[in-house]
Amino acid sequence: MDVHLYFSLIPEALIASNLPPEKFGQYYATGSGYKSKGQSLFFEVDPTFRSEHFEIDTAIARCVPADDGTPKHSVYIAVYRVLEHLPIAALGKLYLTTAYGHTLGLERGELPAETDQGLHLYQDLVPVNSLVVSNLEPNAFYRSVTVNPAKFIQFPGLFFVELELGELATDPENGKAGDLPYPFIHHLREALMTLKPATGEQPSPKDSKMVHRVHSLDFPYRMVRKGFYVGNGADVAFYPMLSHKELRDKHAQWWRSAGL
Repeated sequence: MDVHLYFSLIPEALIASNLPPEKFGQYYATGSGYKSKGQSLFFEVDPTFRSEHFEIDTAIARCVPADDGTPKHSVYIAVYRVLEHLPIAALGKLYLTTAYGHTLGLERGELPAETDQGLHLYQDLVPVNSLVVSNLEPNAFYRSVTVNPAKFIQFPGLFFVELELGELATDPENGKAGDLPYPFIHHLREALMTLKPATGEQPSPKDSKMVHRVHSLDFPYRMVRKGFYVGNGADVAFYPMLSHKELRDKHAQWWRSAGL
């Protein structure tokens, strides 16, 4: 039976499994009676990937079906400092699984051009789970906490997603919250108001502000703006989120399962 390698983001872990991506997502999100349940995100990793930091071959040797043929669901290889030792080139599709176990695969795409003038809301998932507002575009935000840190905070790599702000992106004080599902709108407005959109002529004195130091890892998939970013050092990859229309038309079951 085949052995797959997965890089889980909720929580951070490198895992071997006999399950293909869709079945692994269902297992990982809905689990068994003793396992906590919830949405999950994970990458499929190149099965030929090996590193001195991970005992992959040992895990693969243990990843064997039971005597009755039941596939081995998971063998944990590492649960700490996985991203920094995982080259971006080894990452395949990114899978998004709902709390009900329906899984959607996203292909890697081109990094989007940095053209926005408004403010941004970023949710970091690995190696930290914090919520940050910033006047920096995603690529600049990534560099500011990794390869070119503007402050004392520095990470070897980062996985994060940009979330929608609606009118608050350009008018945090008076913009309508509309259907933004965040329960901390007042606090979010205050954080955004400490920032000003940066321009080439007049850089902002403060480019980012922490909203929550430790934030819930779950977030509404419908609020994903553009897509997901993952980087290790100078290497960054982007996984664009499908449009709501494409999700409704081509992935209706996942769409309904995600409550969109």
